[in-house]
Amino acid sequence: MPQQINLLGLDRSALQDYFVGLGVKEFHARQFLKWVYQRGVTDFSEMTDLGLSLRQTLSEKAILALPEKAGEQISEDGTRKWLFRLEDGNCIETVFIPEDGRGTLCVSSQVGCTLNCTFCATARQGFSRNLQASEIIGQLWLAGRLLADAGYGPRPVTNVVMMGMGEPLLNYDAVVSAIRLMLDDLSFGLSRRRVTLSTAGVVPAIDRLAKDCPVSLAVSLHAVEDDIRDQLVPLNRKYPIDQLLDACRRFLNNDSRRRITFEYVMLDGINDSTDHARKLVHLLRDIPAKVNLIPFNSVEGIAYDCSPKLVIDRFREEVLAGGLMTITRRTRGADIAAACGQLAGEVRDRTSRSARYALGGDSR
Repeated sequence: MPQQINLLGLDRSALQDYFVGLGVKEFHARQFLKWVYQRGVTDFSEMTDLGLSLRQTLSEKAILALPEKAGEQISEDGTRKWLFRLEDGNCIETVFIPEDGRGTLCVSSQVGCTLNCTFCATARQGFSRNLQASEIIGQLWLAGRLLADAGYGPRPVTNVVMMGMGEPLLNYDAVVSAIRLMLDDLSFGLSRRRVTLSTAGVVPAIDRLAKDCPVSLAVSLHAVEDDIRDQLVPLNRKYPIDQLLDACRRFLNNDSRRRITFEYVMLDGINDSTDHARKLVHLLRDIPAKVNLIPFNSVEGIAYDCSPKLVIDRFREEVLAGGLMTITRRTRGADIAAACGQLAGEVRDRTSRSARYALGGDSR
């Protein structure tokens, strides 16, 4: 029997091509999207405005395969973290952060991470593979159902951030396909400003994203000098700060209505001096920007410490005085290891990086 295709994760264009390939009209893709993403139906036989013969064909040739919930933790602040098991046995983590008037879902894009940022728990897990588009959008689909069952209502997720496990721009095609479904009015219908992609700075892919799918962009900057960023974010050795910021300028394309969020983890004695704050202001002087200062969330085996609150406050005031919109991100879900930099999942590491960490070696 020919292998069945998983239709979850195919965006509208790909679905139209699929239905035309079956010998039926492309408008069935619109009907299908509404059934799956608006009504939550995954049984082809229940999609009653599709003809009986088409439903039978779909049952024979296609599937709608979702990740499986393998675990759930709820923080004292209301944050929820799920462990989702994939078909190959790998597990990823997805986090929901409830706030007044909004609900943000933090979505993973890789099993582990290809990068090796030295302050991040995901990096210590090594890397197994990229997620398929179905496994990315499946996190949003499944989270919506789980939250509805928990009493959050029919549309609990108002914002999506691609800030979970992995570097999204190193899984470009699958991530963009999933984002197109997030934005499609026939599926989740989120606005571009409510979908944020976070990157460590894959410069060529930032340029591609600007043309293909210009959602909100967040950049994991974390340092203002290349020698420090080389250590914190080793990708900087390939795309140093000046190249990264040039890509950010191109991404905005002189559109004054948009801004880029720059994420900056606060590490005691590493990147948190007043001089660093002034250099940050200088670096971003001509880029419409918002700066998120992130108190470092401790991870077992990682030697960094969080900057003291007084140091973070002083840093923030210096950046604010320089004219940059700046906030200190409130830590959410730290008690269940769901905060920024703490996601780990269960990764079948193909890089041996996790083993080197376990032996106490330097994996860089």
